[in-house]
This record gives sequence, structure tokens and C-alpha cells, in this order.
Amino acid sequence: NSRGQATLDLLLRTADPYVVAQGGRDDIPWIETRPQNLVEVARRCRDQRDLDFKMLHCLLVVDYTEHLQAVYVLLSPVRGTKAMLKVNVPADEPKVPSITSLWGAADWYEREMHDLFGMEFEGHPNLSPLILYDGFEGYPGLKSFPFNDYEEF
Repeated sequence: NSRGQATLDLLLRTADPYVVAQGGRDDIPWIETRPQNLVEVARRCRDQRDLDFKMLHCLLVVDYTEHLQAVYVLLSPVRGTKAMLKVNVPADEPKVPSITSLWGAADWYEREMHDLFGMEFEGHPNLSPLILYDGFEGYPGLKSFPFNDYEEF
């Protein structure tokens, strides 16, 4: 729709030259950036007055087997708009910088994604387990996790 397209146009202008892909459906556009540019792009999305993404609505990780994708869903409560910021990382080295300095809500989201997918959030103040117990082996969010071999105690 036109609102989604207008948001995408603003995202592209705001995040230039760090956008490597773009898209969207209906009213939720997305842009993709590289891990090394994540914090700068996220800061621009938060601070650019016409975007005003003051809220990190959620963070999720998608396992595409050959790579993992971190997806940050951003919300502007004032403007009533949403957008997604995506970052792809190799499955064998899933690292992105932490964005806890930009949004406090990232703290628990990053810890949860670390528990489930093994995603490392460099610079996070405390990646201790949030939903799994200390000593849990493996990452149950990954497609490769052997659920059939897991025994409850």
C-alpha cells in the first residue's frame, strides 16, 4: 500500500548506503544490511524524525540452514508504522553486534535468540541463559537440533 511504500522510501533514504536488499508486503517494508552496519542503520531508523522507530517490537531469528537471519521488527507508536531490519550471517559463525545500547528491550530478545539459535550478540552486557537452564547443550531453534535424541529429566 502507499503507506508501506512511503515508509520503505524513507528507510532507503535513511539507511543509504548500507542497504543490500529491500522488500515488503502490505504495510511492513523491510531492508537488509550487513552485520557491521547494523547498529548504524538501527540508530538511523530510531533517530530519523520521519521514521521515529522508537520501539523494538521484537527480534527473531530464522534458520535458512546455510545462513541465519536476524529480523528486527521496529515500531513507531507515534506514526503507527512498522518496518523490519534484516541481517544475514553464516550458520557456522552467527554473530551480530548487540543493539542493547539503542533499545533496552533488546536485552531479553538477544538472550532468547542466543539460547535458541546460538546467535552471538557482540557487546551484549550478559548473554546468560534466559529460557534454557545452565548447561543445556545445543540450540533447539535450529533445524539441525536433534529433538528425537533429547531426553527430559
